[in-house]
Amino acid sequence: MKKAKFIRQMYRLSNQIEEVILQHGTRGMSQLRQHMQPGYCERAAQLILENRGVTLVGTGFPVSGSFESDGPIGAIALYRVLEHLGHHPLFVCAPPISRILARDFETHELPIADWDESRPIVQQALEELNPSLVVSVERPGITADGRYYNMRNEDITHFAAKYDLFFESEWCPTIAFGDGGNEIGMGNLYDALGEMDIIPSVTCCDELVIATVSNWGVYGVLAILSKRLEEDVFEFIDPKATIEYLVANGCVDGVTMRLEHTEDGFPITIGIEIIQQLRKLIFP
Repeated sequence: MKKAKFIRQMYRLSNQIEEVILQHGTRGMSQLRQHMQPGYCERAAQLILENRGVTLVGTGFPVSGSFESDGPIGAIALYRVLEHLGHHPLFVCAPPISRILARDFETHELPIADWDESRPIVQQALEELNPSLVVSVERPGITADGRYYNMRNEDITHFAAKYDLFFESEWCPTIAFGDGGNEIGMGNLYDALGEMDIIPSVTCCDELVIATVSNWGVYGVLAILSKRLEEDVFEFIDPKATIEYLVANGCVDGVTMRLEHTEDGFPITIGIEIIQQLRKLIFP
């Protein structure tokens, strides 16, 4: 009975967290939520706790030869927390972000190649790395026509590595974070996305986390981990320092296309406010 009561409490908390990370939305994510089973932050956190070991973290949405800030900020936060929890996190990214992250984090570079070239590369990586969990934080997902598109419906196929193959392999459980419909994992909501002005991804995942900004989705899962572990894991992350590091290395805002301390058009201070709201929820 106590366990059942605790689970109900965690799902109620997850619903509250999901409301926080879906604030300020303009791209229809709040409407998509009605097509999802409530409690997705709780379930994603549970997958993390149940699958300790090597965790592959893919991130880096290509933008004009660079990459956008939404995704890497959350991915770095997740990496640091996973490390603290005793997991073995490993970034799996394509250039240019792979070479930037490799200076400070354990990174496996995934080349930008066609599907025939990519399949054996991904299979070899799975066999060598043997992950217990695969995560995507704001990575473009393949669409029904076999190509990749950004939020402006521009074709970015020639800049996108085929990280989807890690999800299609069914090697281990998968979690994906997205905020627009064109990311890995959004295949879970493919039918619902037909109503939106986006070319949707068809790549599915075991647990999809949606938010107004994908980084905020990561914060939602970290909030659940904090509650379950009775430890404020937000102490291990610093979004302000992270975005300064990323911008100094050429990262741009995916909405404004500028080198600035923002994520999807929002000042980084908004994301920090989201974290403070989550902290108040879990440690009132």
